[in-house]
Amino acid sequence: MPLFLIEKQKYMKIQILGAGKMGSFFADVLSFDHEVAIYDYNPARLRFTYNCVRMSRPEEIADFQPELLINASTVQYTIEAFKQTLPYTPVGCIISDIASVKTGLKAFYESVGRPFVSTHPMFGPTFANLGNLSSENAIIISESNHLGKVFFRDLYQSLKLNIFEYSFDEHDETVAYSLSIPFASTLVFASIMKHQEAPGTTFKKHMAIARGLLSEDDYLLTEILFNPHTPEQLGQIRRELANLLKIIENRDSAAMKSFLSEVREKIK
Repeated sequence: MPLFLIEKQKYMKIQILGAGKMGSFFADVLSFDHEVAIYDYNPARLRFTYNCVRMSRPEEIADFQPELLINASTVQYTIEAFKQTLPYTPVGCIISDIASVKTGLKAFYESVGRPFVSTHPMFGPTFANLGNLSSENAIIISESNHLGKVFFRDLYQSLKLNIFEYSFDEHDETVAYSLSIPFASTLVFASIMKHQEAPGTTFKKHMAIARGLLSEDDYLLTEILFNPHTPEQLGQIRRELANLLKIIENRDSAAMKSFLSEVREKIK
C-alpha cells in the first residue's frame, strides 16, 4: 500500500516486535482492524497472542511485508531489535517505538534514514486500568513522520488517551519530572522499609506502589533515573525534604501550616 493512502484507508499490515505486556496489548487493540503479525525470539511468549500471525524468526517479516512496524521490545533492547529486523523490513515501512526512555533513539533514526514515529503511552499494565484509559496520557514525538503521527494520534484517540506532542528533548524533560520523581520517592520509601504487623491504609497503598514499581525491569528503572534531567528534579526533593525536616525538628506549627497550605495549592 502506498504511504499516501494511510490517511484514507484504515486497514494496514502491522508488524509488532516483542510479545511482552505492551506488545501483546497493541496486538490485541490493533488486530481487529488491521492485519497484525507479532515477532518474539522466544516462541513461548507467543502462546497467549491471538488473532495475529506469530513469528519467531526475523526472516519471516520479509514475507509479511509490513507497512508499519511497532517496536515494543524491552527498552534495553529497543535499538538492537530494530537492527535485527530492519534488513527484513520494506524500505517504505514506517518504523516506530513506544519506549518510555528515548536515549539514543533520535540519533538512531537519523542514522537509518527510514520514516519513523516515536511515541510514549504514559501508562503500563502494572497500574493502569486497560479497560478505561481516559485518565491516561500519551506523547507523540514532534520530529516523527507526519503519516506515522496521524496513525498513532487516531489510535490513541480511539483509546480515549489524552495526547500531547513533544520533541525528543521535551519528552526526556517531562519523563524526568513525571517518572523520575515518583520512582525515586518510592525507592527511598522502600529502601528504609521494615515489616509491619498492623500497617495502616496509607502505608499499604505505598507498599503496593513500591511492589509494582520493583516488578519492572531493572534496566528500565535505571535508564529513567539516569535521565540527564533527573538530578535537577531530585535536587528539588532534597531541598524540600531538608525544609520539612527543619520544620519538624523545630516543632514549628506555623511553618508546618504554611508548608501544608503550599502543598495543597500545588495539587489542586
